[in-house]
Amino acid sequence: MATLNNHTRTTQSQVQQQNLHPIEAQDSSFVNTTTVTGETVRKVFKILFYLNLVLISFLVIFITIYGLILDSLTHHFHPEKWYPPVLVSTACAGILGFTWQWIVARHPKKALKAAFWLSPLLTCAMGILFVLIGSAVSLIAGIVSLVSAVIQSLYGCWVSKRFVYAAEIFSVSIAYPPAKTKFLACSLIIVSTVYCCFLVAGIGGARAIEKRTKLADVFIVVIILSLGWTMHVMKNAMQVTVSRVKYMHFSGGGDIDTRVAFRDTIKHLIGSVCVGSILVPIIGLFRGFARSTSLIGGETNECMFSCVSCSMGIASLFVTKGNRWGFVHVGVYNKGFVQASSDTWEMFIRVGLEELINFDLTGAFCFLSGVSVGAICSLVSGIWCLVEYKDYAMEVSTYAFIIGYFMCRLAIAWPQACVSAYYVAYAENPQSTQFDSTIPVRLEQLHRSQALQDLTELRTIS
Repeated sequence: MATLNNHTRTTQSQVQQQNLHPIEAQDSSFVNTTTVTGETVRKVFKILFYLNLVLISFLVIFITIYGLILDSLTHHFHPEKWYPPVLVSTACAGILGFTWQWIVARHPKKALKAAFWLSPLLTCAMGILFVLIGSAVSLIAGIVSLVSAVIQSLYGCWVSKRFVYAAEIFSVSIAYPPAKTKFLACSLIIVSTVYCCFLVAGIGGARAIEKRTKLADVFIVVIILSLGWTMHVMKNAMQVTVSRVKYMHFSGGGDIDTRVAFRDTIKHLIGSVCVGSILVPIIGLFRGFARSTSLIGGETNECMFSCVSCSMGIASLFVTKGNRWGFVHVGVYNKGFVQASSDTWEMFIRVGLEELINFDLTGAFCFLSGVSVGAICSLVSGIWCLVEYKDYAMEVSTYAFIIGYFMCRLAIAWPQACVSAYYVAYAENPQSTQFDSTIPVRLEQLHRSQALQDLTELRTIS
């Protein structure tokens, strides 16, 4: 607490001296705080994203029509057996997204624990399904899923001591969600469901022409990559919108209409959102790999220790340039994503929140929720295909999992945005009366635990 209090005045003055201009409530005129290079990057990625939507639409329409016409002549593809399970699982993903975000809003503590225990069970069930399919590819996928289920179970046991604090910060952050937030989330779920069905039609068309051209697999990969980027952009646009509204609430800066905030995000900030939608997943994967390597065998030998130290150092550098907390400053201050991420992370370090942020379970909760919904959708489509036409079971299950995962992440983007806004607003003004003792108490616990660990190590050495 002493460290936190010592940094408070410094943090407040530094925030004021940054020459940043938060967007006033109900004011859609953004003050540009980005550099010329940053503004150029944002415009380029904005153009690339909309160009991606246009080109992928033309591609899907063309190969769907061409594939169905070709199949009417060759009959090697069976659309009546391929499309129904995928489309039904897509609809199932939308329904589960609606349901899960409602459960999270009404029972955040129970939802948090449920995600950590349901995800390994459902992943295990999906792995068994893949093994039952019987092909070489499905057998490999089944083994990977079963190993993943074990890892998720071990991870859940490892972090179980953090559940109490995670549930508290989750509950206090999403209390009194902004007006129209759930309506916006439901609207985006409907739009994404329709969009996924549209892309599924393109994937089916590519499957129909695979005997005619070797580019069919390339078309499918392109469609899947476009789906992933688009869903990330939609999710992060929701995060920017809601985190801006909640930040204004936590900082005492007034209220802003969620619809106005979303309109401003689409009109002014979509370029930064597109950049973040590429950087955050890539950096997250690399950081996760570095952490896993460190846990598995970071001190087994000098060479391994050196490699782990190098990878952890690179991961720490990357996370300062691209992290999900930066989306708050993107929405509030109209910053470029890299600048927003860097400023936010430096602020966390200044006020002593870095360790607390690293221990945050919100990201893990959202990931495991996505895995759970994806696994359910995979089971729905996979079992359907096992009964109807086994040859399509593996690929259909895979597409269903991907769609279910992204749909769930989109549905619960607003709770994650609330947590991000809470941490960032607290870091800028820890003494604000808007915050309770949840974070200070947790910081005291961490400091006490660290001191006890240091004392134990000294006694061991002596």
